[in-house]
Amino acid sequence: MRVTVSRHAHFNAAHRLYRKDWSDEQNDAVFGKCNNPNFHGHNYELVVSVTGEINPQTGYVMDMKDLKAIIADEVETPFDHKNLNLDVPEFYDLNPTAENIAVVIWNRIRRRIDSAMDVEVVLYETPRNFVTYRGN
Repeated sequence: MRVTVSRHAHFNAAHRLYRKDWSDEQNDAVFGKCNNPNFHGHNYELVVSVTGEINPQTGYVMDMKDLKAIIADEVETPFDHKNLNLDVPEFYDLNPTAENIAVVIWNRIRRRIDSAMDVEVVLYETPRNFVTYRGN
């Protein structure tokens, strides 16, 4: 029997949406106020879900203490109160859209979770705008 367990987390971060290879006019036309050269911030909400078999000895799919530590190490510490464009290496040349942030988070977490389990990341950039990524 496969069961999904989830952990909620949050972080605050600044970013700027733009492409270095585009003109200011093109960046403004596509990204609007999100292209502010002085950056802008969000209070991101994150839900990480892990799906797997229940361990018959522990009754857990995964120890939630371990999932909490993985999220802290891979997301909260490196992203919280950071400028994603300037402080997080994955975004030096990758536009930090919510979609790309979710994929980066998934990749960071995926490498720490047993490969027999599925991982899903839901990232809320605002209470009404969110992205889901399952690695496919």
